[in-house]
Formats: sequence, structure tokens, C-alpha cells
Amino acid sequence: MADTAALIQPDQGQDATLIHLVNKDGFDNWAKKLSAAQRAALKAQKFDGSGYQVGIVPDGDGWFAVGGVANPDKLSSWCMAKLAEVLPEGTYRRADGQPGPALHGWQTAQYRFERYKKPEQPVGPRILLTKEAGRIEGAIAEAKAVCLVRDLVNTPAEDMGPADLEDQVEKLAKLHSAKVSVTRGDALERDYPMVHAVGRAAARSHAPRHIHLTWGKESDPVLAIVGKGVCFDSGGLDVKSSAGMLLMKKDMGGAAHAIALSGLIMGAKLPVRLHLLVPAVENAISGNSFRPGDVLKTRKGLTVEIGNTDAEGRLILGDALTRASEEKPDLVIDFATLTGAARVALGPDYPALMTRRDETAQALIEAGKANDDEPWRLPLPEAYREWLNSDIADTNNAHANSFAGASVAGLFLDKFVGEGIDWAHFDTFAWRPMPKPGRPKGGDAYGLRAAWHMLKARYAGT
Repeated sequence: MADTAALIQPDQGQDATLIHLVNKDGFDNWAKKLSAAQRAALKAQKFDGSGYQVGIVPDGDGWFAVGGVANPDKLSSWCMAKLAEVLPEGTYRRADGQPGPALHGWQTAQYRFERYKKPEQPVGPRILLTKEAGRIEGAIAEAKAVCLVRDLVNTPAEDMGPADLEDQVEKLAKLHSAKVSVTRGDALERDYPMVHAVGRAAARSHAPRHIHLTWGKESDPVLAIVGKGVCFDSGGLDVKSSAGMLLMKKDMGGAAHAIALSGLIMGAKLPVRLHLLVPAVENAISGNSFRPGDVLKTRKGLTVEIGNTDAEGRLILGDALTRASEEKPDLVIDFATLTGAARVALGPDYPALMTRRDETAQALIEAGKANDDEPWRLPLPEAYREWLNSDIADTNNAHANSFAGASVAGLFLDKFVGEGIDWAHFDTFAWRPMPKPGRPKGGDAYGLRAAWHMLKARYAGT
């Protein structure tokens, strides 16, 4: 994609094409200021101020743009995104105000995944000016984080295996002077037995590992960010259908979110002791695949009967959450593309959120609403814990009925988070099936900005 840092710049009076923002209710009054020829030009374009409409208006030897928004006095992240997608290359400024939150969508609208296919007619950057200097650095960082999630999720599994996730964490560590430890092989089988079991059937080039980054002062409150890193999910011996497998390159979307969020935390120097934990595997099929009915050991000491090998993400997260809990964290947040049930319940746009504490859920929901990234809370019902009972082990990894799949998966994870620890779980889709302005089809971040703004408020007071 284009360099996000170049897409928004301080307004120092440089030449720029004006953008007027209007809505349908106010369009007629606004249009009275135009000449008859200008009104005719907009009429020919069928512009009436409806949301995401874009019009070009001749003005002497030049032109200006007009965009339809819901409310020109209260902009969203996405209200100028369509303009950023369709206007010609150039520099722009809003005519009657500042872009504010629309800086985000202006950047993400220009995202392109070009690793394997270059555009036939490349379009240069559309630059937006703003006098809100205090917004620029944060807006650039957030857009970069979202675009990183998109890049990682869009990359096919052959080029985004466990070793590639490790490389991404190493790059992040180098950038922010953090430390990384990686557990593989015999040590993985001993210390993270569920991560090893899920990943052991993969080819050597995609061998499983547990990646652990640490950063920050040891005296600061511990914040643990955990991301599910299933780089491809065949379903294991409970194999998925071909249609169900088609998008499984995105099953490491939780890890992508966790890596991007950790970059924001370190980039802003948030006063925390950060632990980023990414269990990275490929759930493959071979002669040594783990089986339905197997009983796995865990880092915590619990035993887990395998009711379904396609419920593997919760297994690797269980070991990682146990390790995170050993640091006595102030807060644990995990991201995972965990259940189809969450998508059935909420669709692609709302990440399912489960928390132990009401106040943590409320803080995340409010931060999400304020930044156009709203999660939706689902319960962790005590009444459903018994559905994970096993006759031969401490717990099963899957329940036998088809009810409340997202919540039951959350209840399984809850077994591995230390007692009394504040914990939030995002069951996120990490994929956008249909494009919207600023949000192209493909890998995408859901819940990332909600978590980031909540963490800033919690730890930096901003």
C-alpha cells in the first residue's frame, strides 16, 4: 500500500483542492451558493448529498470536490473514505473544517495488497491536509496497524507460516528494542504440550512454536496480549470441507491483531510491562496428527479430551493464556478467529467480546463506539460449563450440542486464565467479505482500535 505517513500532512497553506462535505438534508441550501452551471454539473452526476456520494464541481479554470456524509458536524472514521478511493491523485483539504476522525479512513481507503499482483493502472497518493497537528501521529500509527493486520491475513499460508509470524515479531522487537524468546521442538512438547500437539503434523518448514516478546519496565503493570496463530487450519482429522478451508489462511488473524496492537503499545511508549504471546502452528493432517478422543496434557496441568480436532485454536490459546497468567498480569487480552458461531450471531462487522469484569467490557465497548470499531459482548454463562465435562479427562475441548458455540469456547479459555485476573477475549473474524468505503474486501482488523483506545485510557490517561 501507499506509505500512510505520506497520506496525511500538516496544513501549512500549500496548494490543495477543496473538499466540501454536505448531507442530503442540507444539500439544497448549500447548493444555492453555487452557479447554475455548477448545480447542473452536480445534477448530471446525480449528486444529492447521500452518504458516500462524490461529486466534481467545475470552478473557473479548476474544480473542487463534494462528498456526501451523514452529518458534516460529526464525522466518522469512514465518511471521507470514498473520496480517498475515487478522487484523482493530488493534495486536498476540507473546505469548512478539519477532517478529524476521517483521517483514519482516508488512509485505509488507499490500502492495496500488491504482493502478488500489481495494478494495471497505478494511482498515486491522495494527500489530505489538516490543521489538527496533534492527531496526525496517532492517526498514522493506527492506520499502519490496521494495514499490517490486512497484510498478514491476506498473505497465503505458504508465505505466512509459523516461521513467518516469528519473523514479524522479531521485526517488531528490533524496532522497539524488545526481547523475543521462541520455544520449539522438545522444549515445546514439554512446556506447551497443546501447542505441540496441534502443530506436530505440519511439515518441518511450518513446525510449531511459541513466540514470546517482552518489553517495558518490570516495575510497570503487566499487560499480556495473546494472539491465536493458526497459520492454516485444515480442521485436522475432523477435516473441513473445501469451502470451509478456502479462507483458512486467515486463521492466524488473532496473532495479526496481537502483533499490530503490541506495535501500537510500544510505539506510544505506554507505561506497561508488555508480554506478547503468539502460539504459532499449522493444523495439518498426517500420520502423527492428534486424534479425536486423544487426551492432551497442558501447561496448566489439566487434561483435555479432544472432542473435535477442528476446535484447535482454543487448545493453543490455553497454553499461551496459562503462560501469560504466570506473570500475574493486570490485564490479559486475547484475539482469536475462534468460532463460526460468533459470525452466525454477529456477522462479520462485530467482533464478539467476552470478559470476566463488567467494567472492562464497558470500557472496550465505549472505546469501540467512539472509534467506529464496536465490539458486541457475549456472555460466559456458568450454566454452560458442564457442557465441556469429559468422562475421562478434566475437560473436553468441544461440546456435543450446537448451542452457544462462541460462549462455550470462551468458557474453555477461561479455565486457563489465572484466578482473579482481568481478562478480555475477542472472537474476531479478521476478514471482510464485502467491501465498504475505507475497508476493502479481504483481511481486516476488528476490535483492534477498540482495544487500543481502551488501553490508552487505562494506562496513559489519554
